Amino acid sequence: MTFSATRREFLIGGAAAGAGLLSSAACRPSPLFGVETRAHVEPFEPPRGESIDLVSHVLNRCTFGARPGDRESLLRLGATADAAVNAWIEAQLHPERTGDEAPAQALRRFAHLMEPAGELYEYKPRVLLRDFVCATVLRAVLSRRQLEEVMVELWTDHFNIDISKGDCAWLKVADDHEVIRRHALGRFRDLLRASATSPAMLWYLDGRVNRYARAGDRPNENYARELLELHTVGVHGGYTQRDVMEVARGLTGWSVRPKRGFGKARVEFHSHEHDDGAKVVLGQRLPAGGGEADLDRVLDIVVSHPATARHIAGKLCRRFLADEPGEAAVAAVAETFTRTQGDIRATLRAVFARPEFREDAVRGAKLKRPFHYVVSALRATDAVTDAGPRLVDFLTSMGQAPFQYPTPDGYPTDAASWRGTLVWRWKLASALAANQIHGTRIDVPSLRRRAGGDEGLMAHVLGRRPSVREVRAWTELGGGAAGMGLLLASPAFQRC
Repeated sequence: MTFSATRREFLIGGAAAGAGLLSSAACRPSPLFGVETRAHVEPFEPPRGESIDLVSHVLNRCTFGARPGDRESLLRLGATADAAVNAWIEAQLHPERTGDEAPAQALRRFAHLMEPAGELYEYKPRVLLRDFVCATVLRAVLSRRQLEEVMVELWTDHFNIDISKGDCAWLKVADDHEVIRRHALGRFRDLLRASATSPAMLWYLDGRVNRYARAGDRPNENYARELLELHTVGVHGGYTQRDVMEVARGLTGWSVRPKRGFGKARVEFHSHEHDDGAKVVLGQRLPAGGGEADLDRVLDIVVSHPATARHIAGKLCRRFLADEPGEAAVAAVAETFTRTQGDIRATLRAVFARPEFREDAVRGAKLKRPFHYVVSALRATDAVTDAGPRLVDFLTSMGQAPFQYPTPDGYPTDAASWRGTLVWRWKLASALAANQIHGTRIDVPSLRRRAGGDEGLMAHVLGRRPSVREVRAWTELGGGAAGMGLLLASPAFQRC
């Protein structure tokens, strides 16, 4: 890793300005209302290897970043690093067995986000969005169920809903806990059906207006197209425009009640608006008279199609293995998906069992997306944060404001799409290190003591012992806030 003079000067300047602000504010109470997010205040053991070892790799890739103490907690699960990693992964695949008191306590003030969809109409959209994003960041920072949080982010993009479209301003909040979180580690078929009948999805992709009330009516294709292209078989899955039309016909008649009147946000099937004729989807015939059952028949066909297994396997391999995973890995993971009938836990086990997952070459090779980067910075520094507007502004500036991607394909996962965010990452690193983000603060001297000194702190942030060049850069900056800013802005920290 090399540090450019421009970036170094930028961070030194930012840290110095932050130090001045802090000193001028030292005589009066801080206006921070941050949530206590630190795991503990005890000493912790940083990595000791010169390269990223298996434990650091797993914590980098399967979580939103290691917090102080996470490494020891993982290693206590087995006699060897391999055994401990395997036990940790299995525990993460069953989040219901892991207590998670910190986020539960922090999110008590957001209890309204868990209300039924119809009740959410009582809140102003901008208030809901603010609280929804804040709660999402806090969960990612605080939760011990990190793999679940990573999968929630993955499925949120897979079944993307732009919260700015119509009633999605209210309904996406319920979709998050009723669809995405409930089924994130369950069966893909259940997740897909929950999404297909979600009030938010019926609004976002116009399923609520997909009607066949009289001869000659043309079904609305929006959801049918994305169901095939994005949610199941994939753009290269072999479907045709005819398949899109037939799927749309099979899904006619599903609607959601408007926000005014009795039963608001209730999903209903209107048989008089359903095309009940025979249909052929991906070569399989649906007999006439299926009615409401046509939905499940369509979903059964698309979920069991081989292209769906490959599409989902490819997405998981790109997230956990490499931006361009090998054919053998995708095929093996797809085989597990098919054999287990879309069991997400089993499919993830297949991903983590691949030799590619543990190879040295893949460690630190993936660029973090902005959300991952911001949350990992908060976790690495043991930040106390309220996840408020000032922090969320950085996510917006980096281009990944949660729940606000305008098209159905969700935020991109490739590194090229995010390289233009580097300046804002440097700004975030500098501001966080210098305690310039209102509602968020870190304690670099305390972290340094707990890590056993400068090099221990650097090893914790980087996931490995610092190089001679990195130690020199840290020393030249005098450590402290400027050094921490440089670490968080470094290429090594921006990758996982």
